[in-house]
Amino acid sequence: MSTDKIRWTPRSLVSHTLLVVVTLLFLAPVVYAVATALKPPGETFADPTSLIGSHLRWQNFADVFDFLPFQRFILNGLLVAAVGTLVVLAASSLGAYAFARLRWRGRDGLFLMFLATLMVPQEVLVVPMFILMQEFGWVNSYQALIFPWAFTAFGTFLLRQFFRGIPYELQEAATLDGCSPLRTFLAVMLPIARPALSVLAVFTFIGYWNSFLWPLIIVNDVSALGTVPLGLELFFGQNGSQWHLVMAASVISLIPTLLLLIALQKHLVKGIAATGLAGR
Repeated sequence: MSTDKIRWTPRSLVSHTLLVVVTLLFLAPVVYAVATALKPPGETFADPTSLIGSHLRWQNFADVFDFLPFQRFILNGLLVAAVGTLVVLAASSLGAYAFARLRWRGRDGLFLMFLATLMVPQEVLVVPMFILMQEFGWVNSYQALIFPWAFTAFGTFLLRQFFRGIPYELQEAATLDGCSPLRTFLAVMLPIARPALSVLAVFTFIGYWNSFLWPLIIVNDVSALGTVPLGLELFFGQNGSQWHLVMAASVISLIPTLLLLIALQKHLVKGIAATGLAGR
C-alpha cells in the first residue's frame, strides 16, 4: 500500500500555518474557560497568574447546580431552542420553496422586500415587539421567547439558494406522476434539502441558545423561565462575582451546541457549499 507524499510548497506552508494560528486563536478562550472552571475559588485571579490552579477542582461543576437552579435554565434553553428551530425550519422551508420553485406575480419584488428586513438590527425591533407581545398577553411566556424571531428572512434566503440549485426535471417528473405542489415539496424537495436544513438548524439552535437581549426584556420570572444566558448573569451579584462558577457554567452551556455540531457535522460542509455560504 503506497501513500502519496505531501509536497510542501511555500503557498501550502503559509496556508497551513495560518490555519494553525487561527485554530489556536479560536481554542484559546475555550481552554482558558475550562482551566478557570477547574481552579479553586480563591485562585482565579491569583498572583502570579497561572493557567492551571494548585489542583483540579471538579466540584465546581456540581457547585453550579447548588448555587443556582441551573438545570432549570438548561431545560428552558433546550425547550426554547428546540421548538424555535423546528418552527424556523418549517416556516423557512415553506417560504423558500414558494420563492424558489413556484411562479406567481410579484414574487421577486416581494422577496427583495422580505430580504431587506435583514438590514434591520434586533435592537431596533425589541420595543415594538415587546408592545406586540403585551397585546397578545405573551409577556413572560415561552411563546414570547420562541415565536417573535422564528420568521426572519435568513432561513428563507438560505434554503431558497439551495432549492434553486435542484434540477427542475425532478419537479416536472413529480408533477407528471400526479404530485401536487405540496406533495412535491414534502416528498421530493425536503429529502434533498437535508444538508441545507442541517446548516439552518445549527445556526438557529445556536442563535436561540445564546440569545440574551430578548429574554432579558421579555422574561420577568427568571427562576421559572430564564434561559442559560440569563442564568449566567445571576452569578454576578452584590457580594462579588463567582468567576470559577461562571466558567464552569459556561463550559456546561457549551455541551448542547457541541453535541449538535458533532451529530450534524457530515451535513454541514455539504450544506454550506450548496447554499452559497462558502464564499462562492
